[in-house]
Amino acid sequence: MASFNSQVVISESGIAFGTSGARGLVVDFTPEVCAAFTHAFVAALKAEFAVTDIAIAIDNRPSSPAMAQACMQALTDAGITPIYYGVVPTPALAYKAMQDQMPCIMVTGSHIPFDRNGLKFYRPDGEITKADEQAILAANVEFEFNGATVSVPASSAAASAYTERYLSLFPADLLVGKCIGIYEHSSAGRDLYGPLFAALGAEVVALERSNEFVPIDTEAVSAEDKAKALAWSQQYQFDAIFSTDGDGDRPLVADEQGQWLRGDILGLLCAKALEIDALAVPVSCNSSIQTCGYFNHVVLTRIGSPYVIAEFAQLQQQYANVAGFEANGGFLLGSDIVWQGRALAALPTRDALLPALMVLSATNGSRLSALVAALPARYTGSDRIKDFARERSMALLAKGEADPSALLQSLGLTEVSVSAVNTTDGLRLSLSNGTVVHLRPSGNAPELRCYAEAESEHDAKFLVNKVLTAISHAALF
Repeated sequence: MASFNSQVVISESGIAFGTSGARGLVVDFTPEVCAAFTHAFVAALKAEFAVTDIAIAIDNRPSSPAMAQACMQALTDAGITPIYYGVVPTPALAYKAMQDQMPCIMVTGSHIPFDRNGLKFYRPDGEITKADEQAILAANVEFEFNGATVSVPASSAAASAYTERYLSLFPADLLVGKCIGIYEHSSAGRDLYGPLFAALGAEVVALERSNEFVPIDTEAVSAEDKAKALAWSQQYQFDAIFSTDGDGDRPLVADEQGQWLRGDILGLLCAKALEIDALAVPVSCNSSIQTCGYFNHVVLTRIGSPYVIAEFAQLQQQYANVAGFEANGGFLLGSDIVWQGRALAALPTRDALLPALMVLSATNGSRLSALVAALPARYTGSDRIKDFARERSMALLAKGEADPSALLQSLGLTEVSVSAVNTTDGLRLSLSNGTVVHLRPSGNAPELRCYAEAESEHDAKFLVNKVLTAISHAALF
């Protein structure tokens, strides 16, 4: 049996923590690397908790089962009992584990391509912090690993607890009279969503289940998926279409016209319906969240759920109902709340179901498009350049921060000037004509993301395309 050191294995693996979890190429997630991360996680946990059991679940990526096997074998070797929940959404695993006050590991790469994967770690009280990430990387655990695999039967308890969370919150006739399309693709929650929506009274139509992994990015919906939603809505006369990214923590919701809603707009509508007092949202979110007047306080964070969650403790000292969401739509409930006389426990990790169901409940016989139309006229566009090395992104941001006006010129934005610069996460430039351009490297993959805000959807999309096209064709970057 071979001996390893967790710190050495992790440092040499090429795997790094991104905005949410450890991410990297599948070929780099060898059994030894998965074991090293697991042993390091256990060591970091034991500094604060007595650990006897750790829950684990996976998404539908082809590489996820083997990675889970390596993690469960490492847990067994460490004297920890693995509790396996099979393929379920990340929030389902997180919810069940938090209710049981148990740590957990989710094997998922979320929305990134299938040749990559990841590990997401949870303490008994929720997502690990950035400090916990450093503790995992610093752990110095000697362990033995021979590649053996432990057989652990999959339990349905996490899936059942997650669906019951929403069946107990909403009346059974919530969706009566509504026809909902469920775009299943390869989502980890595809076997849960149809029955749940049907149990709430909806007529459900399952759409395009895939045997191949489909990397749905809710912040950069593909032209193909936009066309699909339009066609499906015309064919079936849907009231809404629901989908998620690969691990089911980021929602993708289309209105009755087949128009996909922006994730931060969905989050805004959900927070309004829940009567949230205070919000924490990343700086990339639509600025109408701050100006709409629905919330007593809004704090802006860096991009990534750990930064949103880090604000909850402070907000809870002053406000009763606390939540957050990201531009990708993942909604984080930061406090226990009571909604229409029914209790809903906090779930401070990204969730796709709560915002979708809450916004549908808020239509009150109207249409989703009407809810969106009633919001301030402020639109966000976003897209990305794939296979754009982080080093190139950082060089671009450094040039822009040093001379924002010169960056505008190089991007072809010659008719405007910079009115404000925000470097909370990436480079966010407020321009003299009221628009915003925000550039940042992805924390999960070698991609450069661009967000833009404008007074019309057309102008926001045009600005994103103009900026990314300029960057793609500029040898300077």
